[in-house]
Amino acid sequence: MNIDNTLSKSMEIFLRIFGIWPESSCIPLRRLFWTIAILMEQALEYQWVAVHFYSNEPFEVMKILSETMTYTIMFIKVIIFWVKKRTFVRILTMMAIDWENRTIDEVSKITTTYNANLSRRFNNGTVILYTVAVMFHVSNVFMNDSGDEKAFNTSTRPLVMNMDLPFDLDQTLVYELVIIIQLIHLMLCAYINGLLNILLINLILHVGGQIDILCKWLIDMFPTEGKLSKESKLSPLIVEKVIKKHQQIITFSAYIEELYTNIAMVLFVSDTLIICCLGYILVASLGTPDPMRIIMRTILFYVVSIMESFIYCFTGDYLTNKTNSIGDAAYNSYWYEAKYRESRFIVFLIMRSQKQLTITIGKIMDLSMERFSSIIKASASYISVLIAMY
Repeated sequence: MNIDNTLSKSMEIFLRIFGIWPESSCIPLRRLFWTIAILMEQALEYQWVAVHFYSNEPFEVMKILSETMTYTIMFIKVIIFWVKKRTFVRILTMMAIDWENRTIDEVSKITTTYNANLSRRFNNGTVILYTVAVMFHVSNVFMNDSGDEKAFNTSTRPLVMNMDLPFDLDQTLVYELVIIIQLIHLMLCAYINGLLNILLINLILHVGGQIDILCKWLIDMFPTEGKLSKESKLSPLIVEKVIKKHQQIITFSAYIEELYTNIAMVLFVSDTLIICCLGYILVASLGTPDPMRIIMRTILFYVVSIMESFIYCFTGDYLTNKTNSIGDAAYNSYWYEAKYRESRFIVFLIMRSQKQLTITIGKIMDLSMERFSSIIKASASYISVLIAMY
């Protein structure tokens, strides 16, 4: 089964770079490279936090800590995708089959094509958003501001990512080389972090489209009210097609749940802390001599972090609501116009659709908009505690 055209090219390129795409070459070497690179980066950044925890201003430490935690979460996401490779391959294979079968009727073609184009727009928009966010975040490196340099006393020169490096940066060539390497590393990590989040939207849009197709089949499979002929019969092939489609939707949703439940568990805890740290930075910056510089560097990072939590909670809520539409479509069809022996499978389909499809947080609780509101409320509470402490 050809899975090359299942997702957008931008998504496929970055998944290949990080050794996640199943048909990539030298996958073990790619994974080894990123494991070493990210672990080195994490060790140097956490060392900076430990060394300067008490010597720097609290909001500066919060800033670096939130950045470091974001890299940690990104690496955990990548590791989970490495471990769940077989599940990801099954998801891509099912998407490829649905894409090839989209031509069997008009509703399948229109719905599948529309959702695929919408997913590509989300992917391209994510790349643009994260590019702008990174550029704002590293703006201090490209602006020779002596005041900003003094704020970070790890070196006389600012870095893209603050680290306790084991060598001197006094030489211009060494400094520029470090800046280039850090910038490339930051851009790639930001892209994969955002695209793994948007991948969830792609998968939910796909399963949502398949649910819409199933609902249309359910409505059209029974004759119009009052026009049923005594000799007409419901085709067993149509019934088989509907049942198989419903089972494929359930299986596909189960694969999404298996792939993202542990990621959601990590994010539910980490995003609360990250949003709290960034919110504290924005509030604390108001008392500094140049608040706009700090706000401009932090605001997009803050928006992206909130958006990450919103994406997971919204997709879980969307999938749950879509599940309800299957039972509604089955009930609202003219099943009562058909013979009992032909329409009784509708009862089992409605009963099965009452077990809602959802994405859970580590198999503990469902992702929903209520969970998103709880994250925001908890972050706001922690911000007020930090402000009272400092």
